[in-house]
Amino acid sequence: MSIENFMQNAVTGWMAAHGEHSDIVMSTRIRLARNLRSYRFPIAFTEEESMAVDSAVSGALLDSEGGTYSYMKMADLPALERHVLVEKHLISPQLANPDRPGSVILSEDETVSVMVNEEDHIRIQCIYPGLQLKGAYKQADAVDDVLEKELSYAFDEDFGYLTSCPSNTGSGMRASVMMHLPALTMTKQINRIIPAISRLGIVVRGSYGEGSEAPGNVYQVSNQTTLGKTEQEILADLGNITERLIAHERKSRELLLAKSRIALENRLFRSLGTITYARLLPSSEAARCLSDVRLGIDLDIIHDVDMSILNELLIFMQPGFLQQYADGELTQEEMDICRAKLFRERLNVERASASSEGTEER
Repeated sequence: MSIENFMQNAVTGWMAAHGEHSDIVMSTRIRLARNLRSYRFPIAFTEEESMAVDSAVSGALLDSEGGTYSYMKMADLPALERHVLVEKHLISPQLANPDRPGSVILSEDETVSVMVNEEDHIRIQCIYPGLQLKGAYKQADAVDDVLEKELSYAFDEDFGYLTSCPSNTGSGMRASVMMHLPALTMTKQINRIIPAISRLGIVVRGSYGEGSEAPGNVYQVSNQTTLGKTEQEILADLGNITERLIAHERKSRELLLAKSRIALENRLFRSLGTITYARLLPSSEAARCLSDVRLGIDLDIIHDVDMSILNELLIFMQPGFLQQYADGELTQEEMDICRAKLFRERLNVERASASSEGTEER
């Protein structure tokens, strides 16, 4: 598959490096958990009930918004395609399990995905680039309204929306931002900040949520509690913490520049050289180099790489995408070779495009 064709099929809306504070906040996600009143929850429902839930949810959304959404049943998708959906953050790893009676309904630009029969009957998810808490919530709330017109939710006047996991009961909303925090990581301040934030009801995890690592210094920051707070209060709390983290990260970057600029520049340009010319690129090295180059762009040290490319490569470097790009299964060494080739080709496409634009301007 050519790199141009691969990109056309792989790039999704949130990878664009736009939105407020997009130099540090890579994306904003809102997720609403809902269950239908007339059916047992997924942990206990029968196959017939799961099919009825799937039919009710997909029918309600597709009938109202049919032309803008696509429906996909997990059991009908090859394992590689399910894996790629997880890597693009469009579905959860749990929904990708083919033994679950799950499905996903995706908007055309992939900013909205509605997961059916995951841990709850319905998980509405909206992902926007940069820091856009209000915008992403407005979109998720609109989808929720469409479904609620046709479906009767499990709701209690005292507890709010009822969910499979007690920690989601209440608003049923998880708001999260994916942040690039290299300076706080390099200076080890992140080890002090994470416990302090958790005491405020905010949790910091790896980029794929609970139990995941933070490759490339990318962290997911989200609300921990959903009960006893309105959606607006949750958004305000997370927004305040995010703004403070952004301020701390910016200050740490300034200190790094002031104290050790040459050493920092040396590291950042070495990483740019690695992703541009390497023939073998393990995932850990790729993530570290992408983080360094991203920092170099933010600090106005590296100028000839577009930030949105780095968002793409952070996703493309993963096993599912690499095997889709190579059109077949790969060993670990073959993945490292394929990852290096994909990086070289993607960066060369961008530079060729920039060179062509420069020639036309002249």
